[in-house]
Amino acid sequence: MIIRTGDGEVNIALLEDKGLIEYHNEKLDKGFNVGDIFLGRIKRLVPGLNAAFVDVGYEKDAFLHYHDLGPQAQSLQKYISEGITGKRNSGLLTDFKIQPDIDKGGKIDQVLKPNRYMLVQIAKEPISTKGPRLTCEISIAGRFIVLVPFSDRISVSQKIKSREERERLRRLISSIRPKNFGVIVRTVAENKRVAELDADMRNLTDRWKQAFDNFTSTKPPAKVLGEIDRTNAILRDLLSPSFNQIVVDNEALFQDVSAYLKTIAPESEKIVKLHKGKIDVMEHYGIEKQIKSLFGKHVTMKSGAYLVIEHTEAMHVIDVNSGNTAKSETNQEANALKVNIESAEEVARQLRLRDMGGLVVVDFIDLRQNENRKMLQTKLKEYMSDDRAKHQVLPVSRFGLVEITRQRVRPEMDIKTAEVCPTCNGTGEVQAAITIVDEIENNLRALMEEQKPKSLTVAAHPFVSAYLQKGIYGYQRKWFGEFKKWVNVEPKTAMTLLDYEFLDKDGKEILF
Repeated sequence: MIIRTGDGEVNIALLEDKGLIEYHNEKLDKGFNVGDIFLGRIKRLVPGLNAAFVDVGYEKDAFLHYHDLGPQAQSLQKYISEGITGKRNSGLLTDFKIQPDIDKGGKIDQVLKPNRYMLVQIAKEPISTKGPRLTCEISIAGRFIVLVPFSDRISVSQKIKSREERERLRRLISSIRPKNFGVIVRTVAENKRVAELDADMRNLTDRWKQAFDNFTSTKPPAKVLGEIDRTNAILRDLLSPSFNQIVVDNEALFQDVSAYLKTIAPESEKIVKLHKGKIDVMEHYGIEKQIKSLFGKHVTMKSGAYLVIEHTEAMHVIDVNSGNTAKSETNQEANALKVNIESAEEVARQLRLRDMGGLVVVDFIDLRQNENRKMLQTKLKEYMSDDRAKHQVLPVSRFGLVEITRQRVRPEMDIKTAEVCPTCNGTGEVQAAITIVDEIENNLRALMEEQKPKSLTVAAHPFVSAYLQKGIYGYQRKWFGEFKKWVNVEPKTAMTLLDYEFLDKDGKEILF
């Protein structure tokens, strides 16, 4: 895992065998994360949709469907009312009387009333023109378990196959869970000791009590409990013995990640490293180059086959093309199967990398034999087995189409790889590249006169940096003669041709 901070955001990259498999871009001030719990106010009911719109502080009211109220909506409302009116002084549910479940086929106006307060959780972040999607089935996720208030049910992850282990976990959780709290046991809890599970349970119970204290002392709309930040959430959900390195470029974040790992997996604390090099951490690990090649409309694979990825309002469409591999096998069917299986692996990677959700249609190369179509579906399911988002893969049609549904909880990761010329803004007339060198020199002189930095690096597009460094009597030697100080030049793939920065000894941009 590589983590870069700066400019009000955090970039998180997951690498497997040096290949990028996940990329997250978290804005530090966006205010709405999946898992956040809010005290909202019912704005209006829409019987036609059997839903309500709730004010949680977003510019557009959030959407709450009847089916997302959960069976214990009445218990939640009673709990909120008791807390706000002062009848309840503790967040624990030991003395709380659970109310009857609501009717599964009921109507929204039978349960909710306008202007009433409601405790809600973000199920989907704001996407496109829509506000957040909400749920009243509150849950708080920990490392080993998920705590579900107003329930007595204990569920164990289906990925834990051993019947004895499942029964052991049920017995342990039954002995330590608080009254009126349900528990979902996560896969990573397998073979864990009761002390570790109990510590996680206590931590989640304390967070629920914190939410109670917050909503009883505030007015809606207000966030009463925030999900842990994206970095720690990924660590919580993904950390396994297969992780061998976590690299961060910020001292404060290094301390934060180390402290969090110490609480959830002390044995993994030593794998956290602080990047101290002057080169940007994403550039150092070759991630910027991978982003440029993986997030475009065309994605080329090693064999020469390529994908064309299109996005529409209704669905995502991926077309598989054989490229220059058309004659690599003895017959068309064998070649098509080979290209399709390679493409299936890349499709699974792209869905996870871009966090594409909703309906995805993949147009594979036609396969005539039924057993080959079944093999392709099996391989695609296998490649998608590591995807944490809920998904379903339908059988390959006789026309080579595969429909995939994938859970959408966040806006899709959309990185523009096609650059508009910063000078002409798409008109087609570009100023001569040599003019950027003159601009760098002029600003360099001004910077030297005003701030007299002890160490200085010019970061620019690789073409420009190569031009500045070429020849024995290049610009660097010229600058040394003028300023009596050596100026380093650093290429940055992420920069456009006419973009540049001045960096200090710590690699931070110098503003003047």
